[in-house]
Amino acid sequence: MLKIALINAFLFSTFFSQAQDPKAATILDGVSKKYKALNSFNVGFTYGAAGESQKGDLTTKSGKYYLKLAGQEVYNDGKTVATYVKEANEVNLSTNDPANNEFSPATIYNIYKKGYQYKLVEERKDGNAVIDLTPTNKSAHVSKVRMTVNKNDSSIKGWQLTDKSGKVQTFKITKFTPNVAVNDQTFSFNKSKYPGVEVIDLRD
Repeated sequence: MLKIALINAFLFSTFFSQAQDPKAATILDGVSKKYKALNSFNVGFTYGAAGESQKGDLTTKSGKYYLKLAGQEVYNDGKTVATYVKEANEVNLSTNDPANNEFSPATIYNIYKKGYQYKLVEERKDGNAVIDLTPTNKSAHVSKVRMTVNKNDSSIKGWQLTDKSGKVQTFKITKFTPNVAVNDQTFSFNKSKYPGVEVIDLRD
């Protein structure tokens, strides 16, 4: 049984590697190399489903990030994620799980490395390439990620997430600043800056 399992695993890995688009792989490898080489960066972006658009801003460094959305602020210091909801004046504390950050602007550049098949869909005259990433896990809540990358400088221009129901969430980068000066306190929630805030600790 063990021998059969090993043969099946080998056949699956061989098929999976052959199924990947080499052109897409070259582009995505360039993107990953570019962003991993940065000490930190800041991005401004828009996000939303059809007919709606909100603005967001993110600063990240060494896997930590501070994310500002419409009515929310998210602090991630690598151990704890603090999600502040302005309307309720409350903050939820949870243990950081890297899997939950998969589609964040802080980590989207590495998404293709595990659990996805990818294919180059289009190469445009403006230098942008469109790549589709499909989860190998059929139970994943996202059915497709469509990423737009500039081939000239390996920068991510935006991406679309399509869920199992067909709903599309679009992210578009509007500003990018590499190697911004930022200290680690930026990524930790400071209760004193939010008078009267209710703290809800969801950590185990």
